[in-house]
Amino acid sequence: MAEPRADVVVVGGGGAGLAAAVEAAKTGCRVILIEKNPSLGGTTSLSVGSVSACRTPLQRRKGIEDSFDAFFEDIGLFNDRRGLDERDNLEFRRLLVQESPATLQWLMDLGVEFFGPMPEPPNRVPRMHNALPNSSAYVYRLRREARRRGVEMKLGTKGERLLVEAGRVAGVEAATTRGQKVSIIASGGVVLATGDYSSSAEMKESYLPPGIARIEGINPTSTGDGHRMAIEAGARIVNGDMLLGPEIRFLAPRHRPRVSRIPPYRPLARLMRLVLNRLPAGFLRPFMMSFITTYLAPSVKLLEEGAIFVNKEGRRFTNELDQPALAIPRQPEREAFILFDAVVARKFSRWPYFISTAPGVAYAYLADYRRNRKDIYVEEPSLEALALRLGILEANLLETVGEYNGYSDQQHDLAFGRTPVGSGLKVPPYYALGPAKSWVAVTDGGLAVTSGMEVLDKDANVIPGLFAAGSTGQGGVLLGAHGLHLSWAFTSGRIAGRNAASG
Repeated sequence: MAEPRADVVVVGGGGAGLAAAVEAAKTGCRVILIEKNPSLGGTTSLSVGSVSACRTPLQRRKGIEDSFDAFFEDIGLFNDRRGLDERDNLEFRRLLVQESPATLQWLMDLGVEFFGPMPEPPNRVPRMHNALPNSSAYVYRLRREARRRGVEMKLGTKGERLLVEAGRVAGVEAATTRGQKVSIIASGGVVLATGDYSSSAEMKESYLPPGIARIEGINPTSTGDGHRMAIEAGARIVNGDMLLGPEIRFLAPRHRPRVSRIPPYRPLARLMRLVLNRLPAGFLRPFMMSFITTYLAPSVKLLEEGAIFVNKEGRRFTNELDQPALAIPRQPEREAFILFDAVVARKFSRWPYFISTAPGVAYAYLADYRRNRKDIYVEEPSLEALALRLGILEANLLETVGEYNGYSDQQHDLAFGRTPVGSGLKVPPYYALGPAKSWVAVTDGGLAVTSGMEVLDKDANVIPGLFAAGSTGQGGVLLGAHGLHLSWAFTSGRIAGRNAASG
């Protein structure tokens, strides 16, 4: 069988890979895209769906004055909060900022409808543009454009190693789900866009702080395939120890929420945008709650006010204010419940005591979880009944709560060295939310690349014929705010595709 040949081969079918394929195909090149999963989308399809950008048409419609310099400075404020701004690649931050309006317009030209922009402090003005009806709109529109431009998409085909001839990357050796090996030749260039390595225990063990390797990634197929292939060809990773997380999230509902089942058709998205822009906040809120209570993490304030974690054996196992996300993966089934009593419950019924939030959009209180997440919400008049509902040993739970209440009376936690803020778990009814798990949202270690997304070797020389985009080609830029990862994915993908097409 003849080897498949193309001008550009793209490895990875998420947002960055699809953007690269579309841009390469626009030049008239023949493009082959391979994706190891049975469907396109990658981590993009699992995202909230916001793209952060400045100087956009949606900002202007709302009278928002913005500038490249202001956006650049505000991104640095997110890094400052983590004490990491000196680790940022300022050249790439500037690239992201200056390309952001063109990237958003490119998506709009493809048919993606946006709602917003929404604020997210410390951004001085609203910049989060949210795709309607959800993140599936990106994949739907990019897939359609790729097909229209003749991109050949091979699903169930995993890139395994780069083919190198005379010092130049000349293609990819891949394997199909049936175990067949295939060499795909690229006369112009190969673009690696396989996402991050948040689900590669081996790479997490090598690059991230101790204890992270056991924590699962949100996307189980983000296994660093592109990073590994590039390293074998002499590339290096920048900021390999950086990540978003670990963070604690409740398990996803068994059935997808209504908002995620809305098809990404443009007339429907336009109607949604018109309705959302005109609805009073009281009517908009129930729609937003179905999203917020599904995807977002519980607020640390809940723990600061006296809620505790117990595992599936009914035992408290950590200081709730000292990186509990590292302790949960060591528990049975890697899961835990958040327990609290009526005193805490009353607090978390109104501002400023929210359980979760989408920045600048809405806040979810206990009643919202009662309404939208009956699968993880438990309320009982006694601890005994609570233990029965949770399926944990009653004796263990009673002992655990008794010990915690004793520490609370003394205002000192002998077991975990914590001074509780709350008054213990003493006032019925009693509540539980969960199970919850720890997740690595995304790893920020990306291949060293040029501003043209050409991959660099360990001596900072360009590896001919090799490009990278998205999390694979992050190149040291830090993306700490909402919407920046998608903005970088589409921006870097477009650049990588164009340059790979030019040979």
